Amino acid sequence: MNHKELGAFLKSRRDRIRPADVGLSAGPRRRVPGLRREEVAQLAGLSADYYTELERGRGAQPSAQVLAALARALRLNGDTRDHLFHLARRPLPPAAHGPDAHVQPALLGLLDRLGGTPAQIITDLHETLVQNPLAAALVGRPPAGRGPEASLVHRWFTDPAARALYPAEDHPHHSRVLVADLRAVAARRGADVRVRRMVAGLRRRSPEFSALWDTHDVALRRTDHKRIVHPVLGVVELDCHSLFSEDGCQRLLWFTAPPGTEGAGQLELLGVIGAQDMAADRPDPALVRPPADRTAGR
Repeated sequence: MNHKELGAFLKSRRDRIRPADVGLSAGPRRRVPGLRREEVAQLAGLSADYYTELERGRGAQPSAQVLAALARALRLNGDTRDHLFHLARRPLPPAAHGPDAHVQPALLGLLDRLGGTPAQIITDLHETLVQNPLAAALVGRPPAGRGPEASLVHRWFTDPAARALYPAEDHPHHSRVLVADLRAVAARRGADVRVRRMVAGLRRRSPEFSALWDTHDVALRRTDHKRIVHPVLGVVELDCHSLFSEDGCQRLLWFTAPPGTEGAGQLELLGVIGAQDMAADRPDPALVRPPADRTAGR
């Protein structure tokens, strides 16, 4: 591993990003052309000391997960992301699939502009890649696992706790929507081994999934009306919207409520209590985008 080259590359990318590009305030005392080291560390969910060691080439050995987080924070495209992994002598992660997938920069750019709206980016198998703080406060943190359990579709039919986010009377609707969406994804992916294994495993473990799969209903979920059970706010009624990446492998989800509705008021309150430790599930800092003013004036 070439620590010096890795550090120089990280610094060169950091210098090219404006704070506004990643949803940060420039602040009145900024003396660097791009991001500060502390800001990159915060965006990637790392300690400032650890990132500084990386950039100075002092022997830190970043894992694949750390590199993926840095690629997201620094807005690396496919080629520059691959170069980062090559410099660190790590195998390349999946380009678009799986919980370690490289988040598409266009979706990240939109996510950063939704600071006042709960929003997150997921894969086509409903694996959360990154959230903003309001989304983490609304729906909780994603699971730490990197296997099938990273997929909400898998957890929905195998782990009863995964359904606690929604009222019991809404569960049949969500089951139908998830299965119809998965069937559309399976057809688009073709002979994808991971999807075939997921479907086969769910058919064995869940009679409900098997019965719904046999209906052959197909529908990508683009919009939906949801009732979300929040530990502080109670049941929150929201509209969920989806924006698909060009290849369909990733989606930006965001939640809204019509002005003047109870849901709109609850979202405003969520913005007030979201940073407080009001619930057991707290967001993973490596997956959560900081609010725009968190580093102002540093």
